[in-house]
Amino acid sequence: MSFEAAYSGIGRLDRLSYRDTVVHRLDPRAKVIATLLFVVVVVSFPRYEVLSLLPFFLFPVLIGALGDIPAGFIAKKVLAVSPFAVFVGIFNPLFDPGVVAIGPGVAVSAGWVSFASILVKFALTISAALLLIATTSFPGICRGLRRLGLPALFVSQLLFLYRYLFVLMEEAMRVVRARDMRSFGTRGAGARVFVRIVGTLFLRTVERAERIYGAMLARGFRGEVPSMRRETLRPSDAVFVLAAGCFFAVCRFVHVPQMIGRLVRGLAG
Repeated sequence: MSFEAAYSGIGRLDRLSYRDTVVHRLDPRAKVIATLLFVVVVVSFPRYEVLSLLPFFLFPVLIGALGDIPAGFIAKKVLAVSPFAVFVGIFNPLFDPGVVAIGPGVAVSAGWVSFASILVKFALTISAALLLIATTSFPGICRGLRRLGLPALFVSQLLFLYRYLFVLMEEAMRVVRARDMRSFGTRGAGARVFVRIVGTLFLRTVERAERIYGAMLARGFRGEVPSMRRETLRPSDAVFVLAAGCFFAVCRFVHVPQMIGRLVRGLAG
């Protein structure tokens, strides 16, 4: 993926957060709490649980639909980072050769079941995090974390990391574009040139960071980024967190797929 495509993807994720929907209007603290609960409950499942995780897909689907977030865009982002999850769990079938029964008379390798569990958990948590950014904006998430009591230094570091990501990518695009204009064919594409580009990019970003920090100090920066926005928790925010928590609790302590299967067999019989 080129720098331009990556920059455009991150920029689109940021632009989606400024839409006006029922999900976007929720307080950032409510969405952060609900997402954290979602992640904690999903990762709390044992490594051989796969079917019990499937009902949790209802949460990102509803958030994406109510927030008018393109499902294909989120799916592409999840697929783009999925190699990390594949690398983590690809060796499970080798190190876990046991057998797990997934149904009456149906048994499969425990390693493949745990591998599938890792992939499902990864898809759920990453999609929830992307939807949180797409419906709140990263600065909004930082404001919510600060209002929830996280240290100002930690929140400021997160905010600067996000802001400087765009600066870094812009500098990288300038350097790569200059290289392309001075090259012909495959010239300038070797490892030696790549190392020089990385070094130049590092020096440029350090110098620019020092200039930005000096400008911030001159404008009164004292370790915390001020914000003019003041969100207030409303009854709708409390209802959202309560409804999400109840849904997560039901899906965690009730085997929903098994219950649905019994209901279908009862109706069919």
